[in-house]
Amino acid sequence: MQFSELWLRSFVSPALDSDALGHLLTMAGLEVEEQDGVAAVFSKVVVAQIVEAEKHPNADKLRVCKVDAGQGELLQIVCGAPNAAAGLKIPCALVGADLAGFGIKAAKLRGVESFGMLCSAKELGTSDESSGLLVLPEDAPIGMDVREYLSLDDTLFTIKLTPNRADCLSLTGIAREVAALTASPLTLPACEPVAAAHADVRAIVLDAPEACPRYSGRIIRGVNAKAPTPEWMKQRLARSGIRSISALVDVTNYVMLELGQPLHAFDNAKLNGAIHVRLPNPGEQVLLLNGQTITPAADTLLIADETRALALAGVMGGEDSGITLDTTDLFLESAFFAPDAIAGRARAYGFSSDASYRFERGVDFALAGQAMERATRLILDICGGSAGPVQEALAADKLPARAPIRLRAARVRRVLGIALTADCVAEMFERLNLTVARDGEDFVVTPPSYRFDLEIEEDLIEEIARLHGYDNIPSVPPRGPISMLPRPEAKRDTMFIRRLVAGREYQEVINFAFVDEAWEKDFCGNADPVRLANPIASQMSVMRSSLIGGLVANVVTNRKRQTNRVRVFEIGRCFARDAAGKPVDGFHQPVRLAALAAGFARPEQWAETSRNVDFFDVKADLEALLFPRVAEFERAAHPALHPGRSARVLLDGRAIGFIGELHPVWVQRHELGTAPVLFEIELDVLLDTVTPAYQELSRFPAVTRDLALVVDQDAAAAILLKGLQAVAPAIVQRIELFDQYQGKGVEPNRKSLAFRVVMQETQRTLEDVEVDAAMAALTRHAEENLGAKLRA
Repeated sequence: MQFSELWLRSFVSPALDSDALGHLLTMAGLEVEEQDGVAAVFSKVVVAQIVEAEKHPNADKLRVCKVDAGQGELLQIVCGAPNAAAGLKIPCALVGADLAGFGIKAAKLRGVESFGMLCSAKELGTSDESSGLLVLPEDAPIGMDVREYLSLDDTLFTIKLTPNRADCLSLTGIAREVAALTASPLTLPACEPVAAAHADVRAIVLDAPEACPRYSGRIIRGVNAKAPTPEWMKQRLARSGIRSISALVDVTNYVMLELGQPLHAFDNAKLNGAIHVRLPNPGEQVLLLNGQTITPAADTLLIADETRALALAGVMGGEDSGITLDTTDLFLESAFFAPDAIAGRARAYGFSSDASYRFERGVDFALAGQAMERATRLILDICGGSAGPVQEALAADKLPARAPIRLRAARVRRVLGIALTADCVAEMFERLNLTVARDGEDFVVTPPSYRFDLEIEEDLIEEIARLHGYDNIPSVPPRGPISMLPRPEAKRDTMFIRRLVAGREYQEVINFAFVDEAWEKDFCGNADPVRLANPIASQMSVMRSSLIGGLVANVVTNRKRQTNRVRVFEIGRCFARDAAGKPVDGFHQPVRLAALAAGFARPEQWAETSRNVDFFDVKADLEALLFPRVAEFERAAHPALHPGRSARVLLDGRAIGFIGELHPVWVQRHELGTAPVLFEIELDVLLDTVTPAYQELSRFPAVTRDLALVVDQDAAAAILLKGLQAVAPAIVQRIELFDQYQGKGVEPNRKSLAFRVVMQETQRTLEDVEVDAAMAALTRHAEENLGAKLRA
């Protein structure tokens, strides 16, 4: 069963990312076999329209296109796709785009400049094959990001279901499972009855009620079978592994995937008299939709009219009565077939179908009417027409019985080895939509119509274990003598971190987690903080999502008392909602470390000139806390910080916090005089470190060379340094930035960055040839790949 995560989240959207959702399904018994994105990783690809397409003057198979990509002016792009033509809307990769690691640059193709690339489905990673450009609908908005327009930030899950969980062979079934497992709200598709617009009906006769106790049919007249299938439906079908055929067929497939009820549509003009659900007559043959003519066995259930067999019931329709693009009136079938009547029939004739796969495992016997109404509404909305009344033949006494199951609380404790309260068990059953009655300590449970797998007491115990979580069932360790546990050298506790920060001359403070709502807006840009139901004061009405406000208040208090040098830190818990604004398990409650330095960088003394603390002082403190791991700093904005003097802190590619100078607006508002510098990071990254490793000390002299590079004014030194370190030869021990210069001798809007390169070997003295080659390699890489120029 393959499905789209976005489609599933339209029914239920727990606060879990894709990986966590896949793990949840696997641990609940719905094993996730594959989990893949629907497209390749790419950026800066937008919807564009070809305005002109002319033959390339120097190439027969190339066209020179003028493209409107919403950039304010037409782009000239050379394209080799055979279907490139004026008027088409297509994906366009702009200059600077990244197509799965392939960068798009301005270039000349056969002497003609090209500023971008027009893309096919293969280049976007949405298809393995492509014969030309991916043509987008005419109403696609020019300039819109293609990932957003085509909903490409989606994940395809393929789950491996055991035969007993046929209820999860639909998006509705999987959504019910996720809602039960996460206690998330569930919104299922509306299946409102469609009012009859005419009185035409076709009689239905159940000649084999044991095999088919329920059969519903409805005549829909005046449909346009040539109407196009909506893009949203085609997309969901494709991401479920089903090819779009025509609107009427697509609707039946869509409802099967959505609700789990297979449907079939007959051309009403090809039917004669009443519909019979019966066993075959001797020698009777059926031509199926796959072109195969079969002679059904005596126990194979058929759908027939008064004159001939029309289809293999629950398996496949017949060619003679199937709908075509010329169909105007159709007869829509929705039925329940007993699993025993369908099991093995398709395999016996050498093929399989989605319908038989579901019916032989068990389809909800109460679902036929809902699926009929849902499919009717979709057909009328897409293909037009008018629906007649629903005609149903029902043998109620032949429907599966849902016998109550008695569950003993003592049995649950004995099998699972955990003590669960009766209220807890009842709550789990309620999430599973099971009808429960209490009989003392026992539960009498009636399964719903779609749960064929619940028959005995052990089935209910398994459900309790799944919802409680197999990972949450404790494993009781053996008893033995108590011994001191080892303390890994790569683990640090919170008290150790406190000592480290205090060693950098910061003093610990403890502030209230209740803060002023204005602080959340000012320092965090948080318009929807976690509010207290009964705050202790009006200025403490919300829970903090950052530690900044408390530290700024500490500085304000100290400044009022003429304290010119303040260095404070706090380790505390913050409280935030999830991205959708809904609490998850109450709230997100990360523990963070924040530190703030204001005033003089060093205590006043006669031997050193006083200066105010700056960004690099506090950056050095943060790097000391993270040592020996090395963090990266990238320019980023934050509501609390100066827009040009703030950075995001990353460790191993993960954003762990931020650092910067307090925003001038808040400095002025709180009358701080000089701007404090602060940082806030996740505490957990400080608790994990790396074990020191031995490194041999060289007895041979080191060689030091300086490398001065001229780069653009806005070029980041960190990126340049990282690029040099990545290509440095083995003899290079370290590269350090030691100078930055602007002025005479350097072009305007350019700057000079000087790096010190230290080279050394442990077994011999380096030769000049090696040193010169290493410096040449670094210089060449800087010039060719980093946009730098060696300073004269």
